[in-house]
Amino acid sequence: MGDVRLPRHMFLWCLSAIYMFAFASLYVQIPGLYGNEGVLPARWQLRVSGKSVVEQLKDSPTLLWFGPRLGLDTQQCMELLSLTGALLSLMTLALPVLRDCRVFLVLWILYLSLYQVGQVFLYFQWDNLLLETGFLAILIAPMKMPWSSKVRLHDSVTFWLARWLLFRLMFVSGVVKLTSRCPTWWGLTALTYHYETQCIPTPLAWFAHQLPVWLQKLSVVGTFVIEIAVPFMFFSPIRRHRLAAFYMQVLLQVLIILSGNYNFFNILTITLCLSLLDDQHVNFWLRRPTPKTKSTSLQTLLSRLAVMLEIGTYALLGYWTVKYFDLQVDWENKSVSSKTAFMYFEFNGFLKTVTVPSIWIGVLSLTWEIISSMFKCACVRGVLWRLWSTIQWAVMAAATVSMFAISLVPYTYFEYDAHSNLWPGVRTAFELTDRYQLVNSYGLFRRMTGIGGRPEVVIEGSMDRNTWTEIEFMYKPGNMSTAPPVVAPHQPRLDWQMWFAALGPHTQSPWFSSLLHRLLQGKQDVIRLIQTDESQYPFSKQPPAYLRAHRYKYRFSEPKEDGSYPQRWWRRVYVEEFYPMVHLGDSYLEQMLVQHGLKDKAPLRRSSNAWLPRLLHHVGEHAREMPAPLLLWTLFSSAATVCLLNSLRSHAHQHQHESLQNKHADKQATGETRSSVAQEDEKKHEEEDAKDDAEEDGKEQEEDATAEEEQEGEIEEEVDSLRKRK
Repeated sequence: MGDVRLPRHMFLWCLSAIYMFAFASLYVQIPGLYGNEGVLPARWQLRVSGKSVVEQLKDSPTLLWFGPRLGLDTQQCMELLSLTGALLSLMTLALPVLRDCRVFLVLWILYLSLYQVGQVFLYFQWDNLLLETGFLAILIAPMKMPWSSKVRLHDSVTFWLARWLLFRLMFVSGVVKLTSRCPTWWGLTALTYHYETQCIPTPLAWFAHQLPVWLQKLSVVGTFVIEIAVPFMFFSPIRRHRLAAFYMQVLLQVLIILSGNYNFFNILTITLCLSLLDDQHVNFWLRRPTPKTKSTSLQTLLSRLAVMLEIGTYALLGYWTVKYFDLQVDWENKSVSSKTAFMYFEFNGFLKTVTVPSIWIGVLSLTWEIISSMFKCACVRGVLWRLWSTIQWAVMAAATVSMFAISLVPYTYFEYDAHSNLWPGVRTAFELTDRYQLVNSYGLFRRMTGIGGRPEVVIEGSMDRNTWTEIEFMYKPGNMSTAPPVVAPHQPRLDWQMWFAALGPHTQSPWFSSLLHRLLQGKQDVIRLIQTDESQYPFSKQPPAYLRAHRYKYRFSEPKEDGSYPQRWWRRVYVEEFYPMVHLGDSYLEQMLVQHGLKDKAPLRRSSNAWLPRLLHHVGEHAREMPAPLLLWTLFSSAATVCLLNSLRSHAHQHQHESLQNKHADKQATGETRSSVAQEDEKKHEEEDAKDDAEEDGKEQEEDATAEEEQEGEIEEEVDSLRKRK
């Protein structure tokens, strides 16, 4: 693989933005979710037991243990950590000098500290994925402060871990859809339910739901190909294979972003896809010229063989797709029919065959990167630089191999034989590091829910037990005439848990009793989770005296017969009572709170009047007045603007520097030409002088010759005269 300096910069920049989205999104929800009067107060997770700080950190690795030393309670400390993480990641996004391994270490520790007390509202797969990717960024990012080493020949080794994580994420996500034996995935009809049953759909999901069934089934086939077959191309030695895999993965993620609100998850997956690129392709995007090298006959032969292998791979991929999904073109109806042409035991046999070889493919790919980096270190000029680069290579190679080894434990969960044959030392290492979320198991959309319509819990309030008013949430479906929102990259965590709660009885969601209890008490922090604008909350002036909850089945509305769009986005059918009518002091509500440990036993501590708690309160009041998606995009736009201005300024400086160099070169060239002209003139003058001297010498010689001839003539005449006289 070629140089990865530019993809690495893009990876760190995107991860900084994702950290900012995650911290800022969580920050605005902390009082309602984890506050002292929230749904699940975080202080219940940090019981004072008289242990030392070291023992407390061993029990739960979180910085929240240091809150009392700063005069902060658990809620205020969580706000401080999330606000610090949001500001630090925002600065990292704007300033390249801060994209340092130590800065990413701080961001990872901050998010891990919040994760430890997040409970059910923070236990999503994308939170685990962010922690794992964030830890890899510590190995991938350079050390820029106070000095930066220009020799980083191990970048391809550490950056390979992002490619391996992408492979695990995509391959396992495709595999679990079939190992779950979900009839919708096996029948290729999952997408006919997905768009309307996902947690928070976008407006485009309504239009995607209206697509013909044959196209929906063909889309499922494409999903299986992209998630199961294409990931093996990540490790191909042919560069165009990796680029094709990159564009196919990005296409899938973009389609998911357009049809569903999955916060920062899809952006994070696209960020991992950057590990498939190299500097040459990024320069192609930027329209930068790349130096062309003359290819030898051997290189020409290898390139032709690579083209033949590439075409053969695509042909084989297409053949298997047609064979195992029985694709047939119906020219009359202008459609493509598809169905699964293999059984579960055949797919299970495929997994047994391919799991261990996939590990060895990873081993060979990593070995190649390590050896290539080692030879580059051996070619460094200077003994000290060669020694320093070799030490860096050895440390980073050892860390990369260790991360790869422990990742095999969660990777092989889906195949029992491969998992049981792992070396016991690898299992021990995984168990020791499991609490830090360094590696995790993944498997998205394992089973399709809401086949008979998406279940939704609707909370109703009343003052007199006769007139009931529905309490609408900002994001989840409720009012049938309200269009689905676009909230990504913000994740409204209460709305997400309401979706999970509707899938079963309320006893499986203990926090729901606490939610009703806080609404009966009229707690403003919890109300802001439901409606930021208090005027939209029906009981803003006085809390309801009674609350109850019903379960409905929601479906997307259908277009009219004439093809026009309906006035309502949803249609619903009443199913059953979800939670009985309760009021403050109700015996059933009190029983549920006590049963699940949600009843306050000790009185709250008085909040401190120090400057730090007051500052946190002041900042929080102003930040939560703005809708969360708007706040996140405002922060991102400001940081991106600073990045753009810095880039333009550096480009202008570079252009100015190049122009000065060109002028200096021109001056030197003109000086050289002038000196050469002067030298030529001098040579001409010297040649002319030499010619003149030669001509004068010739004339003098001619004159001397004529004088001599005249003298000889006179002598001859005198001799003749003497002869005559004699």
